[in-house]
Amino acid sequence: MPTKEAARKVTKPTTKPAPAAGRKYRRVLLKLSGESFCKPGGFGIGPDELHWIAGEIREAAKLGTQIAVVVGGGNIIRGAQLAEAGHIHQATADHMGMLGTVINALALKEKLKELGNECRVMSAIEIRAVAEPFIRGRALRHMEKGRVVILAAGTGNPFFTTDTCAALRATELECDILLKATKVDGVYTADPKKDPSARKFDSLSFAEALAKQLKVMDMTALAMCQEHAIPVLVFDFNKSGNIAKVIKGDRVGTLVTVN
Repeated sequence: MPTKEAARKVTKPTTKPAPAAGRKYRRVLLKLSGESFCKPGGFGIGPDELHWIAGEIREAAKLGTQIAVVVGGGNIIRGAQLAEAGHIHQATADHMGMLGTVINALALKEKLKELGNECRVMSAIEIRAVAEPFIRGRALRHMEKGRVVILAAGTGNPFFTTDTCAALRATELECDILLKATKVDGVYTADPKKDPSARKFDSLSFAEALAKQLKVMDMTALAMCQEHAIPVLVFDFNKSGNIAKVIKGDRVGTLVTVN
């Protein structure tokens, strides 16, 4: 029987638990743009696109990895464009964009539940009728119970993108990696749709990405991931099984790391 003094000396482990067999990552942050919810160039939420992305997340969750999802809202409203046109102050336009992400988060939640995956929507803006407020400890507890946590309303502050929100939440939730789902299969030296000679990177460092101003994500988000040594993987979510492949550790897309 251990004494009280011995019990007091017992400390919690300082390292994260190792991921289970069959998956490389224990906890991930998936960043989805608003464009993921509609056809290319469209607006609103497309039923087929919603079913597709929810199904991909569901398959990835079956591996046992804890998943948090940050959603964009560009398919609902593009606040930055309204602000640039001078119609609405940027602070207001950004808050309108945050509300757009809440709409996407609720749609994704309903589809995931329909597919049999427990999930919760947590919002950085208090909107208790439809979402829980974002509380770090509660979000961690949801993920530990196997629930997908969908994070809406960005950081809750104007002048910050959802990329920055993804970097912030990945840091707060101690995620092993930030997965940036896009409609291209990685990071290129130039836009591959405009420049046929554009070369894809299999991997690169944060320093290279920042120095070359490559379009990985916005500079604030990239710098935050660099500071906290959170790798970023840019990949094409339109290919079936890609999210699950990433979690298994398969080589997909472009990996950005500290070294």
